[in-house]
Amino acid sequence: MKRGRKQFRRQGFTLIEVLLVLVILVILASMGGLFVRRAQQGAMVNAAKTQIGSFKSCIETYQLDVRNYPTTSAGLQALLAPPGDLPNPARWNGKYFDLKQIPLDPWDKPYQYQLVDNDNYLIWSLGPDGTDGTEDDIRSDLLN
Repeated sequence: MKRGRKQFRRQGFTLIEVLLVLVILVILASMGGLFVRRAQQGAMVNAAKTQIGSFKSCIETYQLDVRNYPTTSAGLQALLAPPGDLPNPARWNGKYFDLKQIPLDPWDKPYQYQLVDNDNYLIWSLGPDGTDGTEDDIRSDLLN
């Protein structure tokens, strides 16, 4: 009788196989996290654009009543309460914005407002970096 080799059956995974699976899972989770972060950032930019559009509508209504745009010093607060520098306070027919206070942008910074001249104004968010004058600022003059 010949004795054959004993066949060993594997009873589990090797350490290399387990580590390989863990590396693959970490890579997939990282890619998923990056996708979620990009989607969130895009949603925040869209939220800022929508909010700026809402401010523009309110300011246009303000301008129809008061016959000029809010001054830079009055800012967006002029939509909530009549500013002290109004030439004719009786024309102010607000509140022009439905909330109790002007909301912060999605990055928790205040929206900026500037009266450029008698016929033009600018509303903007400082964007994700929170720094004024950078390319990630979201500006009312650049919106469609």
